[in-house]
Amino acid sequence: MRGLTRLNALPATKAEAELLTCCGSREWAHRVAALRPFASDDALFDAADVVWWALDREDWLQAFRSHPRIGEKKAEAGQTGREQGWSRGEQAGMDAAADATRRALAGGNRVYEERFGHIYLVCATGKSADELLSILTARLDHEPEAELRVAAGEQAKITRLRLEKLLASAE
Repeated sequence: MRGLTRLNALPATKAEAELLTCCGSREWAHRVAALRPFASDDALFDAADVVWWALDREDWLQAFRSHPRIGEKKAEAGQTGREQGWSRGEQAGMDAAADATRRALAGGNRVYEERFGHIYLVCATGKSADELLSILTARLDHEPEAELRVAAGEQAKITRLRLEKLLASAE
């Protein structure tokens, strides 16, 4: 069964569970599942984005907690096997990281969390460890509310990529 057809046909609770693997906000998954059926992949992507930007800070932070820190394997909120595999692939640029870069990212993660109160979230797909460190360093200069929106934008990118993977894996 084609990915979108399968998602549309699932009972609401199962659809929400599938969507949660793409974005860790329960409210996001609930609202997106309630909008089914989607006429096209693009309709799903558009709805996912509209719902995401309508959520509040706490929903965003819940989604952020479903990701491991850059350079780490486990998320605060826990992850399914599918999510762990996706995270590993998304952070593949860390595989070749020098020890000094790994240490700098670990330290930068701590400073970031102390400053902003949530993990450093970035769409890491296709980025090297040095790029991830550079982005982190630049973002430390942001004001907290501005940085929250930047992190939310990164989550939106990750969600889109994961929705694409979800639809492709269900074919």
